[in-house]
Amino acid sequence: MPRRSNAEAAQTRAAIIDRAVQTASIEGLEGVTIGRLADDLGMSKAGVIGHFGNKSDLQRATFHQAQKIFTAQVWEPAKDKPRGLRRLRAICDAWIEHVTHSPFPGGCFMCTVATEWDAREGELHDEVRESWRLWLKLLAREAASARDQGDLPADSDPQQIAFELNATAMALNQSLQLFDDRRAPARARRAVGRILSLR
Repeated sequence: MPRRSNAEAAQTRAAIIDRAVQTASIEGLEGVTIGRLADDLGMSKAGVIGHFGNKSDLQRATFHQAQKIFTAQVWEPAKDKPRGLRRLRAICDAWIEHVTHSPFPGGCFMCTVATEWDAREGELHDEVRESWRLWLKLLAREAASARDQGDLPADSDPQQIAFELNATAMALNQSLQLFDDRRAPARARRAVGRILSLR
């Protein structure tokens, strides 16, 4: 019986986080509250709190789940490619696909949360900032590898490339969500081609 109870508890926790991620993709992490999720899932507030303790822990778990999904869809398909331009192109292809066919109703979760928390303070701000800092560092590392292998011009600035790739992804998400611009993915691919000096 305890095993069954533990399994059920894990399923309930997963259902709460899944609903929280879907909600936050539209309303931001601040839209994720104990009461909101309890109502959406037909649970008591105590039932939700029992899995997370408080709102901050729930928001943090929501962010971590979204990170896992982003990693699975954007990094995992590219990680086994040779380092440098091939891996960077694979990352960009997967990133555009992730934003274009987002698993979240509000579009790219990571784009949404970056905008929501860029000017705020607190632990969540720090986690969001660190997550994006590490991602930009990874992009710059691959760009530097591509430059050193001769696949990018010798005077390429890896940090600038990472900056422009990130800006392209952010613009793609905005164009799709705010303007419903179905031409945006093609524009994003052309932008990536220019950034990576592709012919």
